[in-house]
Amino acid sequence: MKGGKAKAETKKADGRLAVKRKGTERAASLKSKKAAKDPNKPKRPASAFFVFMEEFRKQFKEKNPDNKSVAAVGKAGGAKWKSMTEAEKAPYVSRANKRKADFEKVMADYNKKSAKDAAEEENDSDKSKSEVHDDDEGDESDEDDDDE
Repeated sequence: MKGGKAKAETKKADGRLAVKRKGTERAASLKSKKAAKDPNKPKRPASAFFVFMEEFRKQFKEKNPDNKSVAAVGKAGGAKWKSMTEAEKAPYVSRANKRKADFEKVMADYNKKSAKDAAEEENDSDKSKSEVHDDDEGDESDEDDDDE
């Protein structure tokens, strides 16, 4: 009886493994379809809440130096943000709007540069492959003449 039970468990485990393999293959194929991210692309600006959290983390750390929990800081910051009035949030909103305006300028420059790079890349590919091979063949014929 013990042997029969072990075989049944093995079959179940194998079935689970097969399902996991299918999932990983699918995930790998989805990842390959995604476009590569440009590391030079500017990062999006922080929202008003995250601008507030930058300041709040410093204050929280001063009041609670022994606290190592990131979750506790996030919960306390979120609770304080919800309890604040619009007037109290206004300085953070204005800083976030300033960062957003700066980001839009930087992003416009980035888009101009990437469009310019794409245009240059297109111009570089104007030379056909046959012209490239013709240049190489001319060099080979000179070498053949030297051998004779």
